[in-house]
Amino acid sequence: MAAEQQQLGSGGRSPLWRYLPLVLVLGAIAAVFLTGIHRSLTFETFVQYQTRLQELVAANFLRMLGIYILTYVIAVTLSLPVSAFLTAIGGYLFGWVIGGAVASMSATIGATCIFLIARTSLGQPLLRRAGERIQSLATGFRRQSFSYLLFLRLMPVMPFWLTNLAAAFFGMRLRTFVLATQIGMLPASFAFAVAGSGLDDLIASHERIRAQCLASGRTGCVFDFNAGSLMTPELIAALGVLGILALAPIVVRFWRARHQGGGIEDNG
Repeated sequence: MAAEQQQLGSGGRSPLWRYLPLVLVLGAIAAVFLTGIHRSLTFETFVQYQTRLQELVAANFLRMLGIYILTYVIAVTLSLPVSAFLTAIGGYLFGWVIGGAVASMSATIGATCIFLIARTSLGQPLLRRAGERIQSLATGFRRQSFSYLLFLRLMPVMPFWLTNLAAAFFGMRLRTFVLATQIGMLPASFAFAVAGSGLDDLIASHERIRAQCLASGRTGCVFDFNAGSLMTPELIAALGVLGILALAPIVVRFWRARHQGGGIEDNG
């Protein structure tokens, strides 16, 4: 009887606390887009302030690094599509070694925040109400969750934020999520940081083009550049190879199950 009362009591209180973090995140996302803050996270804005930012980094490296980490974590937690941009900027301001390491760590922290919020607010409640087919799919995902998530981190066939929500919905373990995310983010983070560390020539080239555009009397002369252009065919091929290697344990396990006629154990 006491256990039932405790369960009812916790059930009466938990929904409000469960959904509060999600409501706060959704409110913050709405505020960012309504105020237009997301429009300032562009290379054109960065170019306008790059000299000042370099001076601030030179004057107080650790403080600026802390601000960068906080900005990155908040952006990922709010699922803003600016990770590649921020990683390249980190490589430019702090060097590719520190920039790449800090970017991958910040991305992992931000992804973990939204993963925990989604799992608490939506994942477990929705999965309990899902049909047998969805629950079976979730069980299959959990069996090889590390390899699946590592593949999705290395090969962004799904948006970063959607992968976080999917992992939360399917009930992935926190430790596995953090480990696969951190490892999976390292190659792309360092690649974008290395590319970002060499932005000086690219910025100068685009500035000349923009100046020529303005001199000709035309309007709409913007800094036409996006972080996606840093993805070279060689980088895409390298990430593809790593993604295939991440799926190798799943293929081997499936092959053994087919040939041995055994089941596949759940290792979480």
